[in-house]
Amino acid sequence: MIRILVVEDHAVVRTGYRRLIDAEDGLLVVGEAATADEAYARLCEIGGIDVAMVDLSLRDSSGIDAIRRMLAREPQLRVLVVSMHDNPSFVVQAMRAGALGYLTKNSEPEEMLAAIRDVAVGRRVLSAEVAQGVACAALEDEAPLSRLTPREFDVLRMAVSGESTEAIANRLHLSQKTVYNHMSSVRQKLGVDNDFHLLRLAVRHGLTALPDSTPLRLAPP
Repeated sequence: MIRILVVEDHAVVRTGYRRLIDAEDGLLVVGEAATADEAYARLCEIGGIDVAMVDLSLRDSSGIDAIRRMLAREPQLRVLVVSMHDNPSFVVQAMRAGALGYLTKNSEPEEMLAAIRDVAVGRRVLSAEVAQGVACAALEDEAPLSRLTPREFDVLRMAVSGESTEAIANRLHLSQKTVYNHMSSVRQKLGVDNDFHLLRLAVRHGLTALPDSTPLRLAPP
């Protein structure tokens, strides 16, 4: 029996996943979580979880941060990301954080069930549309955000979405100084010298839908 934890912030989606999975022989949802903190708590409470299905957009933190925390606690855990994001940068960062599989929410139910089984035995899985995007981005050097660490990627994603240094620090359990240092590293790695150019780059590569003129709200603590 493959024991599964579903980490998804929409209750209706969690219910749909549970019904789909529990109808299959050999698969069982043993826990649900709507936030990164709940996911970590369920992992500690339940024990013996084989696969965590994780969305990347969670209310309290990010799915990437949730993956890092859960794998630090249970290194043998297998993680399958199921996300609305098909941007190659999200895929790369999720895999770097430790995910073994990545599907979009457009994936067919049969593909999701097969991916759970594959990930449970240690196989890497990418949905076709995601795999093609990652390959094309690598060939054409169109994924500059892949130069970032998963933590830097999370900080940048929250910053370009308009969150303050304090809010980012609270969500990622960091000090404000650490957040500011991460942003300095991001600017250096991406070769930008101001926040306006950084925001334009993030918009161009699909990290945010905000207009280029929206200012970042980060400042030294």
